[in-house]
Amino acid sequence: MARIKRALLSVSNKEGIVDFARELENLGIEIISTGGTYRLLAEAGVRVIPINEVTGFPEMMDGRVKTLHPRIHAGILALRDKGEHLAELREQGIETIDLVVCNLYPFAETIAREGVTLAEAVENIDIGGPTMIRAAAKNFKDVAVVVSPADYADIIKELKDNDSTLSEELTLKLAYKAFRHTAEYDYLIQDYLNKLVHKTEEGDFPEILLDKYQKKFDLRYGENPHQKAVFYQELEESEPSVTSARQLYGKELSFNNINDSNGALELVKEFTDIPAVAIIKHANPCGMATGSSLLEAYRKAYEGDPLSAYGGIIALNEPVTEEVAREIAGENRFFEVIIAPAYSEEALEILKNRWKNIRILETGALFINRDKPGYDMKKVVGGLLVQERDLYVLKKEDLQTVTRVKPTEEQLKDLLFAWKVVKHVKSNAIVMAKDGMITGVGAGQMSRVDSMIIAGEKSAGRQEGGVVASDAFFPFPDAIEEAARKGIKAIIQPGGSIRDAEVIEMADKYGIAMVFTGVRHFKH
Repeated sequence: MARIKRALLSVSNKEGIVDFARELENLGIEIISTGGTYRLLAEAGVRVIPINEVTGFPEMMDGRVKTLHPRIHAGILALRDKGEHLAELREQGIETIDLVVCNLYPFAETIAREGVTLAEAVENIDIGGPTMIRAAAKNFKDVAVVVSPADYADIIKELKDNDSTLSEELTLKLAYKAFRHTAEYDYLIQDYLNKLVHKTEEGDFPEILLDKYQKKFDLRYGENPHQKAVFYQELEESEPSVTSARQLYGKELSFNNINDSNGALELVKEFTDIPAVAIIKHANPCGMATGSSLLEAYRKAYEGDPLSAYGGIIALNEPVTEEVAREIAGENRFFEVIIAPAYSEEALEILKNRWKNIRILETGALFINRDKPGYDMKKVVGGLLVQERDLYVLKKEDLQTVTRVKPTEEQLKDLLFAWKVVKHVKSNAIVMAKDGMITGVGAGQMSRVDSMIIAGEKSAGRQEGGVVASDAFFPFPDAIEEAARKGIKAIIQPGGSIRDAEVIEMADKYGIAMVFTGVRHFKH
């Protein structure tokens, strides 16, 4: 591009703008500015021309109209290698603008404020700024556009090194950042208005889904070493998650670490009034328990399947104490990731010293934001499946006892516990539980009776007198008969099969209490 002689500065984020303007002034570049930016620069002693001296019009309508003028946009959009464009500029007495520094009204900050009104939000929808940015970005061969203070230093360096010119490589990169900036801005506006439009229409989804994610970091690879991968995060974080967790120690997280840690954390978030610990292996819980203390919950979770726990992911719903850390760091144990709300200093040192490669994540206090739950999404080739998150809460009074035998109070506790767990197991899912811990899990089988058999084998006798949770109805009574052989005394399931009567009859035959939820929890 040609030498930069004239710049227009109009920024909402004024970080570093005075120093940047001084550097431009020292290079002999003429500076035009608007409103608050003009006042700031003038007060700092920078030589600056107010926008109205260029346009011949005052800033109008409380600043709504100031840069929307041919003397601005023609000066930006004129192609410097096209004679007709330059002739038209001369005919109209318009000078070129070679550098545009602009960022937009703080819409995101405005709508984040408690109690913000629609009128306040609308006033922070920038019109002139995006127009000017897009014009400059379109003409990047002749005009440089800057939307971030982070780029000021690099631009000044290149201007100083190259006689006030910038390379096309840099101006193209700046144009990309500019269009990304305006796209992000437009996304925020449409998302805000979409929520207002659809706030009374439960279950309504936008016609065009424009969810916004920012790259958090590159991953070494995906599920397998031959797959490239990256981790993106939602810009609007509404609750503690793996994405927002702070890594306190350990090497970088892998694709599978993140996926399994998410599964473990979401499981323990189900339990808000009692200590809970989950151990996840390959996206399914191999250990899960509650207890009177976090230490008891961990011991029970580990005892659920010590063999599978090796190399697993641990999630805890309370801060990790020194006592709990010593138990986790026992002999012949290894875990890939530990994720918890917080750690005592002693606990953190114990875990760091026990394993060189352990990843330790801290989330802060756990909760589920039911007011802003977000979507659950699954990518398929050529499309995207989008649904509400499965946040259904089952209460004791929702249960329907369908057998002659009713569950005892202790069994009801275990049934509700197992029901929370089975929601986080790949379907077809069977969870066997007793005394607030899972004893065996049957996950991802094509037949529900196979899941029951596997859960029974994993339980290895500990399920005697315990309960079973099934994520969906039993299509045949054979799985009930298998449960009876394992000594199961109570079952929780959705119901709704055409063979419910046969299933109930089989439960009655073996004296098993059965309750229906009326809700299923498929997880694929």
